[in-house]
Amino acid sequence: MADAHARPHHDYHLVNPSPWPLVGSIFAFLLAVGLIMSMHGMAIGGLKAGPAVLGIGLAGVLYVMAAWWYDVIHEAETGDHTRIVQISHRYGMILFIASEVMFFVAWFWAFFDASLFSNESIQAARVAFTGGLWPPKGTEVLNPFNLPLLNTLILLTSGTTVTWAHHALLKGDRAGLKTGLTLTILLGMIFTCVQAWEYAHAPFAFGNSIYGATFFMATGFHGFHVIIGTIFLIVCLVRSYAGQFTPQQHLGFEFAAWYWHFVDVVWLFLFSCIYVWGSWGATIEGAAH
Repeated sequence: MADAHARPHHDYHLVNPSPWPLVGSIFAFLLAVGLIMSMHGMAIGGLKAGPAVLGIGLAGVLYVMAAWWYDVIHEAETGDHTRIVQISHRYGMILFIASEVMFFVAWFWAFFDASLFSNESIQAARVAFTGGLWPPKGTEVLNPFNLPLLNTLILLTSGTTVTWAHHALLKGDRAGLKTGLTLTILLGMIFTCVQAWEYAHAPFAFGNSIYGATFFMATGFHGFHVIIGTIFLIVCLVRSYAGQFTPQQHLGFEFAAWYWHFVDVVWLFLFSCIYVWGSWGATIEGAAH
């Protein structure tokens, strides 16, 4: 009888049996239950166990993510990621980014529906609340050519540094790879800090108008994606120091670069539509001073 674990004579990789789908679903369930319990203040035996259940679920999900990705890295290093398998992984990443595009389409849809139809007669409550204007009457908005423009330059610069890192890797220049990744990570962190400062000093709040709600949901989720992308790049930097990337085998880094460029493009739309166009004709923060 042939060895069942022998490498098959084809280019496709059949994934080995893994506990992570089952374990991950259990911790994801605990995460959801803990979140619901925390939001509703539910108690078990008189004790508010929501935060504890939430913490266990979150810790478990993070552990499963790390362990599962470690297994995928191990598959790559042992030769399971053939050219055919790499094509399939690329298709998967493209579909994931496409789903993220549609996620942001929803927030842009909400923003444009509220801004383009601010005085629509069938939206009587909206007209009464906004005064039929956009931004709503009395709303002071951020100056798009202050911190938002600075953040645009920061993020565009980070796109060039991650591209530099990619080209350095393709040429076998590991020093250039590490330098480019480090600069990209630092720029991503600076972007997040600038946006946090901007949020802390914004002249409007999330709950005081539909402008604030659409603004913070769209830009806030983008900021969350920047944080995820920064973590993604940090992992790539650690792996680059471990020598796990080669000019022929570096899907993890390639996907991180794709994701970062996606974040860049989304920000350009946010800056153009929400910061610049969305503030047209409004009272700009600090303009009267």
